[in-house]
Amino acid sequence: MNLSSYRKITSLNKDIVQCRACPRLVEFREAVARKKRKQFEAWDYWGKPVPGYGEPDASLLLTGLAPAAHGGNRTGRVFTGDKSADFLVRCLYDVGIANQPNSDSLDDGLELINAYMTPVLKCVPPEDKPKPDELKQCAHYLSAELTLLKNVKCILALGKIAFDACLRFFRTEYDFLMKDYPFGHGNKFVLQNGLTVVSSYHPSPRNVNTGRLTHPMMIELLEQVKGIIR
Repeated sequence: MNLSSYRKITSLNKDIVQCRACPRLVEFREAVARKKRKQFEAWDYWGKPVPGYGEPDASLLLTGLAPAAHGGNRTGRVFTGDKSADFLVRCLYDVGIANQPNSDSLDDGLELINAYMTPVLKCVPPEDKPKPDELKQCAHYLSAELTLLKNVKCILALGKIAFDACLRFFRTEYDFLMKDYPFGHGNKFVLQNGLTVVSSYHPSPRNVNTGRLTHPMMIELLEQVKGIIR
């Protein structure tokens, strides 16, 4: 691991965790942490912004919308402790991008292999619906991550909001229209800098339980992503 990259990402993540820029999100994330869900009453909820996680020198970046109220907002790690995490990390393990099939807590031993994942919105929003100004306010953190993660060859965006957020970052440098990059499961676009952006349905229970996103579908897409970063 490059120590310089590690220190820069660590410093950025400390700044992210201390952020209180969006009053509505601060109020909601802390209210959830106080009230808790009955099955997690014994937990000391995180209740703060959730930074990225993984290898700073990774070739693959996975982006999602935001921490889950009783997942990342409880555990302090993106895609950890909720149904979306159960599905996604199992798939990552099955293709060799994670060292274990579960993501339960900060100290569960999970390691990502040549991958880094982060939410484009660092705080859980009410009803999982961020406001445009909240996404805009948080965008500079994603921009900083994309700048620091210099070895990324492929971004796998889980859900349309994450996909659009990544495109907006690159649109500041390259001249293109968002409509020319439509969201859809498995859509792939090579940007002018050679980086590939891939869109995927979000691994939410709504998509998984209805069969819109299945384990074979995600495995097939992850194998294609691995081919891109080889």
